[in-house]
Amino acid sequence: MVIPLTVSIVVLVGIILIPFYRVVVGPTVFDRLLAIGAIGAKIIGVIVLFGLLYERVDMFIDIALAYAVLNFIAGITVAKYFRKLSERRSEDA
Repeated sequence: MVIPLTVSIVVLVGIILIPFYRVVVGPTVFDRLLAIGAIGAKIIGVIVLFGLLYERVDMFIDIALAYAVLNFIAGITVAKYFRKLSERRSEDA
């Protein structure tokens, strides 16, 4: 059971590199923001897989839920900030 979970974690971490490329080279800020959200969702999966690996799913589910809430709040906050920033730029122009 340990080997399939370890392989799953490694594959999921490898898949995280795909949206990480979009964070680095994304053409707009909003593309980067969506990519960060996708990375956060995949990290939640990695946390749950670690819970299965260590046979402490209850503890790791709590950590994953807390991380999901923080990821959601951070995404909304950053999106609102950039929206206000783009509105100010359009008013100044």
